[in-house]
Amino acid sequence: MIYVWESHSGRDSKPMLSVTDIVIAYSGNKQGTKLESALRGPMSKMLPATENLEIIAWVRKGAGKEEYDARIKGIFDERCVVCHNNRNPHLPSLEDFEGVGQVAQQDKGADVFTLVRVSHIHLFGLTFIFFMVGFIFSHSYFRREWLKCVILVIPFISIIIDITSWYLTKIFEPFAWAILLSGGVMGTSFAIQFFVSIYQMWFYKLPAEGERH
Repeated sequence: MIYVWESHSGRDSKPMLSVTDIVIAYSGNKQGTKLESALRGPMSKMLPATENLEIIAWVRKGAGKEEYDARIKGIFDERCVVCHNNRNPHLPSLEDFEGVGQVAQQDKGADVFTLVRVSHIHLFGLTFIFFMVGFIFSHSYFRREWLKCVILVIPFISIIIDITSWYLTKIFEPFAWAILLSGGVMGTSFAIQFFVSIYQMWFYKLPAEGERH
């Protein structure tokens, strides 16, 4: 949940995380560019606010080359190209005017190729984590076994809903609600599994046989 906050909050120019932020991240922003969405969102803390606003103002004025050469290129060179360069294939290059021009276009959200790559990482990485923690949690003591089963299954259902909604949000923006809700449910159920397991392994004393039902 912290990762979602840091990655998406602020895209709509407001500090809190909102459904609009999720819509912009996956479906795009019809009133802005990729560069502006990044500077208002995940990249907002990577450079001083004055330089951030200067770049956004330049983009809104048409992203002209003369002003880029005079002032904007120096900001990119000092703040951005250490990561956004021609040697990193996973990030857009900001080393020259042509590279900047590609991200100074209308923001259409995450492209399908990026979503497929990230989906692969999430499906295999998170499900493995959920399996390992869930296996430990399955040995915990619950008076209501059905509740324990629900808590075990919810993360797997939530991740399927979450990832599917990434693609569906590009088609129908209200699916952004499903991303927020499924992420919240996933995080909550995972936290329950983790803390209940730790508590029962370290501190909990199992009730006597006659008191378990």
